[in-house]
Amino acid sequence: MFLFTAFIIGLFFGSFLNVLADRIPRGEKLTGRSHCENCHKVLSWKDLIPIISFVYLRGKCRYCGSKLSLQYPIVELLTGAMFALTYLWLNNPISNVQFQMSNSIFYFLFTIYYLFMVSSLIVIFFADLKHGIIPDKIVIPAIIVSFTYLLIIHQSSVINHLLSALLSFGFFLIIYILTKGRAMGFGDVKFAFFMGLFLGFPVVLFAFYIAFLTGGIVGIILILWKKKALKSAIPFAPFLVIGSVLGLFLQSVIIYLISLLL
Repeated sequence: MFLFTAFIIGLFFGSFLNVLADRIPRGEKLTGRSHCENCHKVLSWKDLIPIISFVYLRGKCRYCGSKLSLQYPIVELLTGAMFALTYLWLNNPISNVQFQMSNSIFYFLFTIYYLFMVSSLIVIFFADLKHGIIPDKIVIPAIIVSFTYLLIIHQSSVINHLLSALLSFGFFLIIYILTKGRAMGFGDVKFAFFMGLFLGFPVVLFAFYIAFLTGGIVGIILILWKKKALKSAIPFAPFLVIGSVLGLFLQSVIIYLISLLL
């Protein structure tokens, strides 16, 4: 029941994340009513029910009949799935998250924190994928929240995570400078800082490995399919997000395996 509830809440949050991923890169206000991108007709509540409205309207605008982007149901379903997965992870005894189940306040704070981080990662993924922008309005608050969380909940990990953030920032900054911004944008550099702060060492190394591996594989496939040229730019943040999510949910496994090697 709790898992299903987390999924349903995620569906509705997914609708809001769609708004953030579209409006922030375009510099639009977040307070305006949702509207059709084609006819600009303001949408009613019947048009905004997650998944159901899209299916009922057959993926078209009720007013002008233009096709709606598949991004909307995909983000809604993905957010629902990620909220449910986060709930399972937080309640898994092998999770690396340390909190007392009997303390409802700490449990609530942990839940809100990780749902906020997962939501931020989803917005960054689709904002960069669609608009080629990693919004500062998402990354900067995520950095502030992550650092505040460390200071309040995990003081013992502050040095590890802060050094990881600085080294990650420095590594990506070197790539940015050497390639004159052709290999990645400065948004990726700032996002690398967030990843280091959020994941810490050694998990952030795993996240970067996954990001470069998947990015390289997808890039090669796109070139072979002639969808991209050799020097074409490919958004890198989606791969960094994939690495971050895997690093988050697999961190206990990663740390355990590294301890065996050491």
